[in-house]
This record gives sequence, structure tokens and C-alpha cells, in this order.
Amino acid sequence: MQKLYFSEGLVGRDWAADICLHVGPGGLIEAVETGVKAPKGAQVFGAVLPGMPNLHSHAFQRAFAGLAEFKTPGQSDFWSWRSAMYHFAKHMTPAAVEVIARALYIEMLKAGYTAVGEFHYLHNSHNDQALAMSKAVIKAADETGIALTHLPVLYQTSDFGGKAANEGQRPFLHDDKAYARLLNILASRLKGRHRLGLCFHSLRAVPAGGFMPAIEAVDAIDPRAPIHIHIAEQTAEVDACMMATGKRPVEWLLANVDVDDRWCLIHATHVNEAEWRGMAERGVVAGLCPTTEANLGDGIFPAAEYMAAGGRFGVGSDSHISIDAREELRLLEYGQRLTRRARTVLTGGDDGHTGEFLWRSAALGGAQALGQNVGEIAVGKRADLVVLDGAASQFAGASYGQIVDAFVLMGQPNPISEVMVAGDWVIRGGKHAQEDTAFAEYRDLVRGIAAKMEGNAP
Repeated sequence: MQKLYFSEGLVGRDWAADICLHVGPGGLIEAVETGVKAPKGAQVFGAVLPGMPNLHSHAFQRAFAGLAEFKTPGQSDFWSWRSAMYHFAKHMTPAAVEVIARALYIEMLKAGYTAVGEFHYLHNSHNDQALAMSKAVIKAADETGIALTHLPVLYQTSDFGGKAANEGQRPFLHDDKAYARLLNILASRLKGRHRLGLCFHSLRAVPAGGFMPAIEAVDAIDPRAPIHIHIAEQTAEVDACMMATGKRPVEWLLANVDVDDRWCLIHATHVNEAEWRGMAERGVVAGLCPTTEANLGDGIFPAAEYMAAGGRFGVGSDSHISIDAREELRLLEYGQRLTRRARTVLTGGDDGHTGEFLWRSAALGGAQALGQNVGEIAVGKRADLVVLDGAASQFAGASYGQIVDAFVLMGQPNPISEVMVAGDWVIRGGKHAQEDTAFAEYRDLVRGIAAKMEGNAP
């Protein structure tokens, strides 16, 4: 049993002072006491927050973040970025994925992400490497200490109407039987703080008849396994779906699939009122990735209306153009401010602290989306904790809820001093024990691959 003392922090829905957490050997919080003075000689940490789940990650994409920011004639939108992604994906091997994911997951932990949903579509199934690629991700999570919800992707077609995959998409493909086999093999390898889920890449990449076989396959393993899908990210996707089915993407999904609170709809950027109300009523989580959505020019999700209707959300770093939960939340709020020309938009009601509401809500929504027993500091929850450095300049004039406001909205430098996952300290004094070696290996690998990458900037 660990007894951990904190000066203050966000416990459940309330801000409290002089906190003592009793953490059992399994990493679960067994008791929460507030107003308790630490005994003489005990270490007292700073303000404590629940760890943030990162609900959407494509680990390998971190390696080319920043390498698709140039413009050539006729290629300046999302689809030119996707072309660069294909170029990089073809250089991925299990060893390369492991190196990239290990460095990435350390960056996530340092930024306050304590769990990650790996939306994993680099199966390389054409050369029988599917299991090896997943094992590389799992090994990276084990070595760094982050909690993993592994989400192997079902990807079968390149567009609506069953259009055959192109050459760049071949490493992503699975048929129904191969996908079910992969899920069953992975189930035995994901224990402890790790979970198995499934995901459909998108409506354009999975035919209508592909949904139920995959859901039945995962239900036989875990009937509460999370289910994720990219949806309605780009207007071109909405238009193509309308032409192919007569319905908008989220409209089609809600009408044709039994969508419930296991589901996380990634992006859902372009939804009308009937769609976002349907999402809220079904209890799904909107998986918002504001830095990637801004980088790709996707658009802005109607967050204020959706949340006012009781809609749940979480955040993810997606393409990893940024690895900072605070920046995702800040940009989410600022996008709403810019479209409404108003301040403090996302507070959960007529009053309240913006930063506190965003962090608390995203932590709970992310936990739901990943099927992880985290998201708040409460008895029975796993001890995934983020500790702030009280001496950081951001907090000089802040107290109570203003501390989280300052943490989320003030930007750099990063004031996180310690991070705990399942009762184990994985970040101490702002550092991970493996970061020097992991970052050096990452730099060497990425430099080599980038030097060979077709279509790179001159």
C-alpha cells in the first residue's frame, strides 16, 4: 500500500487541498482523504490531476510530422498529406514501429497522457507481418509504462462502392477471417493495464457488410470492447458518402449499425444537428484531435452545441503534429471562441472554469473511449496521476480551479513534474528513465528513412 500526499488537486468533480491517496498493490485507488496533513518527513507532491487518455494515435505518423508542410502545384490539401503518409508507411517494419512508438509514448507520458488508443493499421498483411507489427506496439507500451488500448484496424477497400485498394494501401488490408484471427491472437497478449478493441478505418474503407462480422468477432472475446471509426473528417468524404448511399456518414452509421456507448467516432467534424444530437443520445464519445484537424484543414467540430446536449468527448494527438493534451484542449476552446467571437465557451454551463471543465471532461470521455478504468481521482479507479510543479511560473497567481485553467491555457513550458500509471511512477522530475536512449534511437531511424522518402521537399 502506498500513501501519496499532494498539496491540492482535482478529486472527482471537486478541487481539494491536503490530499492523501491510498494506492493498492494492483495500482487501484483504495481510499481518498482530503484535509489531511502529511506526517513529518513524508514527501508532499504538488497539485494532482487525473491522467489524460490519448484516444487516437497513429504512432508511425510521428516520424514524418513536419515533413509534409510544403506546397507543390496541385497538391496542397489533405490528399497530398495522405500521399506523403503512404510514402513513409512503406518503410515501416516491426523494428521501426517499435522504435518510433517507444519514443512517442515517452513523449506522451511527459505531456500527461497516461493511456493511449493505438489506431493501428500498419498490418503489412501482404507479407504476414500483421502480428509482428502489433507486438511491436505492445512491447513499446510495456517498456515505457503507458497503458495501451490496442485497436487493430479493419481496412478493406479504397473508397465507397467496394473500390479496390491501391498500392499504397496494401499494407493496411485484412479480410474478415484474417482480422478475426488477429483479434483472437492479440486478446491473450493484452493483459493488466492493456485492453483490446477494434476499429473500422472509415466508411469508405469497410463495405457495409464488413461491420457485423468484425463486431461479432470482438464480442466473442469481450462484449464491452471499445469500437472506433474515422468518420466525417473531410467534406469530400461527406459528399462521396451522399453520392454512394444517399446519407451523410454519421447519419448512415447511426441508421445501419447498433452504435452505443462503446463507440468512439473520430473527428466527426462535419456533422449536422440531427447527427450530433444522435451521437449525444447514443452516449458515444466524439474523438476530437484539434491539432491534427487544424493541420489538415479539416474544419471545426460543433463542440459547444454538442456538449450542451450532453455529448461526451475526448482528445487524441492523431498524427502527432503536436503531443500535448493541453494544446488539444486549448485549440478546441479557441476554435469555439473564434467561430463565436466569445470567451470561456466550453465550461459545461453558465459558470465554471474552462480549463478545469475541459481536462475533467476529456479525461472521463477518453477513459470511456478506451475502456480504461481511469479518468478521475476516485476510489476504485486506477492511479493514473499527473503532478504539477507548484513552482512553475504559470501558477504564480493561481488558486483552486485557476490552476487547471493556467495549466491548460497558458502554453509552454510544460509544468508537469511527475506522472504515475497504475501506481508506478513513470515520469520523475520531468524525465523518463529511458528517454535519452529512446530518443537517440528514434533520431537515427527517422533520419535514415526521411533521406530515402520519395516526394520529400527539395
